[in-house]
Amino acid sequence: MAGSQLFKRDLFSAEALAELCDFPALFERLNPDWVEEALAATGKATMRRRRLPSESIVWLLIGMALARHESIARIASNLDLVIEDVNARPTVAKSSLSKARNRLGPEPLKWLFEKTAAEWAETRARTDAWRGLALFGVDGTSVRVPDSEANFEAFGTQRAGERGETAFPLVRAVTIVALRSHLILAGTFSGHATGELTLANELWSMIPDDSLTIIDRNFANPKTLLPIGIGGKNRYWLTRARSNIKWEVVKKLGNKDVLVEIKVGSKARKENPELPESFTCRAIAYNFKGKESSWLLTSLVDTKAFPRKELIALYHERWEHELAYDEIKTDMLMRENTLRSTSPERVAQEIWGILLAYNLVRYQMTIVAQHAEVNPVRVSFTAVLHQLVGEWRAFGFTTPGAIPKHYLRLRKDLAIWILPERRSDREYPRAVKIKMSNYARKRPQRGNDAK
Repeated sequence: MAGSQLFKRDLFSAEALAELCDFPALFERLNPDWVEEALAATGKATMRRRRLPSESIVWLLIGMALARHESIARIASNLDLVIEDVNARPTVAKSSLSKARNRLGPEPLKWLFEKTAAEWAETRARTDAWRGLALFGVDGTSVRVPDSEANFEAFGTQRAGERGETAFPLVRAVTIVALRSHLILAGTFSGHATGELTLANELWSMIPDDSLTIIDRNFANPKTLLPIGIGGKNRYWLTRARSNIKWEVVKKLGNKDVLVEIKVGSKARKENPELPESFTCRAIAYNFKGKESSWLLTSLVDTKAFPRKELIALYHERWEHELAYDEIKTDMLMRENTLRSTSPERVAQEIWGILLAYNLVRYQMTIVAQHAEVNPVRVSFTAVLHQLVGEWRAFGFTTPGAIPKHYLRLRKDLAIWILPERRSDREYPRAVKIKMSNYARKRPQRGNDAK
């Protein structure tokens, strides 16, 4: 099929491209009423005239996530966030930005992320459903924060074997992602000492009904799996079995497909009295590219409604979650994995801003995908992000006479936004690519390591 036919570029008018590509249009995706509602609901609405009102700081946090290479002061200037005052300086001091961020706190960003996520991620997951079930993934990650005393006390560090603790405090996060669009539905985070399973338990109630959640085998234990279905309707799960899990075969469902019973330990039932003494699920054996046989476990036990081969193929979509984290860390944060904020409150504020900004870009990409008639994961996150930020930086320098030529170029560039079909024959084994340095850390050891 010819490129012009595939991407249907002729359907894009200059106005449509302006809507899809411009940074100001990106901000319009975020309903201004939601911003006002977030500030009112969290008690952070600006009650008196300020040069930096609360709504401006919301946009600042989003800009900080999208323009990682820019200073916070420059972002505030580029976004024109400061209210003009004839008796004041045309610019705002860096200390004023910090004070304004402290006044705002993290709560409005959290409220706004949760509002937009519920609106965008679930709706898109329904559009991309598999056999009537919205597809989600749950997985964890970690991110470094500046090595201030406050961050160290709030988040802690990770043990690094004989080398002691890591050089930077670490935040551990777990999110729910709509796998076929990468839109983040929900998230939570805490200090690194808090385990992923503990954080995941805070999210199960946020999984919508009529859904299938695909999770890593790190989560494959009864006290984690069973709460997914508790309190909801048709909330199913799919995971890879751990090597040490034991079960008894109840019934043979087909070739390499059995119904099994797994006992729930007394410790898990003590922690959660809602858990039963045992539960039944489906176990599917499969070989992937000639490797050792593995087992998938799922609560989808109807073999006709949910065929074995489709479930095996579906499990590998779990890696879309890893790609979403890669887009945030590699493309948005530009591998500068240490955040900007030196206090726990501002760290939380910055993280919610990053999640909100990521969803804004991803939501924009679903619109591009709809016009191009491809799946959202076929749209290049890097290309769209660079285009949006580039338009933002150049927005004030475009003369009216250059606009028609400008959008004609965008029409021609549309093809580079669309990625080729995924090739299932490729494989990338995990490996350590960067060796830890043999040099001692600059900062002294803390706690037990210092003794």
